[in-house]
Amino acid sequence: IDLYYLHRWDPKVPIGESVGALAEMVAAGKIGAIGLSEVSVARLREAQAVAPIAAVQNEYSLWSRNPELGMLEATRESGVALVAFSPLARGFLSDGIEDPAALAPKDIRLNMPRFQPDHWQANAALLPAWRELAAEAGCAPGQLALAWLFSRGEHVVPIPGTTNLEHFRENQASTGVGVDAALLARAGELIDTATVSGPRYSAASEAEVDAESFVSAGEAAQ
Repeated sequence: IDLYYLHRWDPKVPIGESVGALAEMVAAGKIGAIGLSEVSVARLREAQAVAPIAAVQNEYSLWSRNPELGMLEATRESGVALVAFSPLARGFLSDGIEDPAALAPKDIRLNMPRFQPDHWQANAALLPAWRELAAEAGCAPGQLALAWLFSRGEHVVPIPGTTNLEHFRENQASTGVGVDAALLARAGELIDTATVSGPRYSAASEAEVDAESFVSAGEAAQ
């Protein structure tokens, strides 16, 4: 296994203990490198004091900016890959969701505040301008979202997932999409913490992760 993640840190177990066990697996040749997921900068530093960390997998996209509270810079400075999961905002930025009510009953997005009725209307109102901006850039909406992430640093590695073949091909081609800095800046202003309504997770789910968080516009209005 080239890269083995501690996918969630258990606060009942010191992270140094968990990483120490993984370091033993590296020494034994069972895994190549250690990664962490949904951790804070403080936790990353604790882990790095025990063993080298190759990657941190935290959610990062235009509408989830949590890594900008420290992790983006911390990983850059220490030569750690920042693996951005849900880079397309769980389908929102690829324009793949018309109405969350049409999602399958067991779709996890139905439990996420931003896709629930209290917040969806405000978030959906951003989509027309988002589509127009992508058209101006000459690319698909999802490609614009990935281009913005690529611009955040060479150490940022988006990992989009899809069940749609067309979107898969769009994602593959996104590395060749050229978008100028001014338009990327406009994308960052259109969709960010100040314009998106609702927290990324429910309170219960948020309590299960260690990554930095801040109050979104939607939360502040409550």
